[in-house]
Amino acid sequence: MKRSIVTTCLLVAIGLLTAPSALSQVAGPEDEVETAKRGQTGFKFLSASVDARATAMGGAVTSSTTGSSASLFYNPASMARMDGDFGAGFGIMNYIVDIQYNAASVAYRPGGGNYGVVGLSLVNVDYGDFLGTVRAENEDGYIDTGTYNPTALAVGVGYARSFTDRFSVGAHIKYAKQDLGSHAKARSDEATTALDDGTSATFEDYALNTIAVDFGVLYDTGFESLTIAMSTRNFSRELVYERERFELPLTFQIGVSMDVMDLTSMDPNMHSFMVSVDAQRPRDFAEHLKIGGEYTLMNILSLRGGIGRPFVGEDHEESFSFGGGLKYSAAGVGFGVDYAYTDFGVFGDVQRFAVNISF
Repeated sequence: MKRSIVTTCLLVAIGLLTAPSALSQVAGPEDEVETAKRGQTGFKFLSASVDARATAMGGAVTSSTTGSSASLFYNPASMARMDGDFGAGFGIMNYIVDIQYNAASVAYRPGGGNYGVVGLSLVNVDYGDFLGTVRAENEDGYIDTGTYNPTALAVGVGYARSFTDRFSVGAHIKYAKQDLGSHAKARSDEATTALDDGTSATFEDYALNTIAVDFGVLYDTGFESLTIAMSTRNFSRELVYERERFELPLTFQIGVSMDVMDLTSMDPNMHSFMVSVDAQRPRDFAEHLKIGGEYTLMNILSLRGGIGRPFVGEDHEESFSFGGGLKYSAAGVGFGVDYAYTDFGVFGDVQRFAVNISF
């Protein structure tokens, strides 16, 4: 029964990842089918990698986020493998064009794991200040309406449980909101807000919110440390912004990971080298293959690297990532700090920092 459940999950995952290829074969040679997926989703902040460890491994962590509250951002099923009773993490990311991300997560395992693991997550985004304008019949063609500050927020609660010593499932429900600020929609004699030229305008708030769901499964194959996992992120209803309809950045991922030192005679308490590979199918851009590695010395120092590339040849600014981390335990309390650097092509570099605690 256990094996049939896992087999079904893997077949579903493979089907989701290969669906675009299958659909493209249905069209005849006379049909013109656009296969490039661009600008089809909103709330893109939900697809950003906010954890330093995960990013340094190229985002290939669907099956290797075990034991961390940050699993909520990638595969909530991995949270079920948390060793202690409590874990928390906080991270910051300086994204492109000075966009600032702050992320936090907390996980608690009541009853020694007999009731699963409960987690909370938070992602806050500050896009910075922008200058607002409204079209006007003057020499400049516009009027300044002041500055505005777009923001985004996602707050979630997750639950994960191991049904056996090998098979775990998890879900993450989150409330997501994106506020693009208040803008002058049209000039009006009846409006009460004065503009720079002494006229008035009607202002309107542009904000949307929704509920999104992530879920995943994780299976320990029993062969050394080989683990297989699958996750679905940002499943939600369709939204309408003004007159345009869009969906959230729904993403399917399937991944495998293993400590390759298991194949050697080296002491696992001295050396560990985790290799992880993910296949990703996003809604709004090409399918990706992500590969990451993490070498850990004496369970204290970790060095990481990773890369993600599309299956088809196309431009892709986000390139390689690398980073490292330190962790230390004293009196039953564990502390950790992580760093990640990502090359973003013409946009420069993106850096992430994170700290965590567990006991």
